[in-house]
Amino acid sequence: MLKNITFQRLSSWFFRKITRVEMKWFKNLFISQFAKIYKIEWQDCVRQRPEQFTSFNDFFTRELKPEARPLSDAAIISPADGKIAACGQLQETTFIQAKGHHFTLEALIADPKLAKEFKDGQFATIYLSPRDYHRIHMPVTGRLERTIHIPGKFYSVSLKTAENIPTLFAENERHVSLFDTEYGKVIVILVGAINVSSMETVWEGTITPPYGSILKYSDYSNEEITLEKGEEMGRFNMGSTVIVITENNELKLDELLKEYQPVKLGESLLHKVH
Repeated sequence: MLKNITFQRLSSWFFRKITRVEMKWFKNLFISQFAKIYKIEWQDCVRQRPEQFTSFNDFFTRELKPEARPLSDAAIISPADGKIAACGQLQETTFIQAKGHHFTLEALIADPKLAKEFKDGQFATIYLSPRDYHRIHMPVTGRLERTIHIPGKFYSVSLKTAENIPTLFAENERHVSLFDTEYGKVIVILVGAINVSSMETVWEGTITPPYGSILKYSDYSNEEITLEKGEEMGRFNMGSTVIVITENNELKLDELLKEYQPVKLGESLLHKVH
């Protein structure tokens, strides 16, 4: 186990280094080969040539043209490009996953009292592959109340790995943000993974000190930080997963959502029940 954790951390440290190399020939080759392998959709990007980026990480966290991701008028929209890894309704505070893989919201967010407020709520888990856009945007307009940074492991979060490790998302490093919205409380969770050298939020900057081990609770209730629906809230430096959780109220998951379905930033996740 210790050897595995050490490998995960060394691998992530190594990728952090090479993805920030600014040597022109190296970063241009790295970007061009990656773009070819993963079939990057350059037409959606503000910058469309390897030469326009300062490093691979600059490319990986590339910005999109504003018109590339129109926002649905749904109550809650997808905060990212990716695939639906899982979605549904919590049973009490338990995530009921495929293949009998279950884990609790208490384990995921390290706050039993807060977890109980989301009893029987809705959730959607979105996996970001290497080819996806890696900035995370607000699924709904919300006022930031608090955050929780939870140290953990660095397993891959690929869909195949998620099938084989039942408690994957509750074991990896993660950052929890709690927002107050017109639809009640909403949680947005950024889940770290192997080769994710850091995560960032727009209000805090880099939130993953290199492989930190401190459980950190931060209160923002007096700071008046409000982000609009569709506004950038953070980013992954390399790929990972984002989870959106809502209270059990008048919101229901879009009936078209299903596991492994591709989804784009701005598309519908939940509608208000009339």
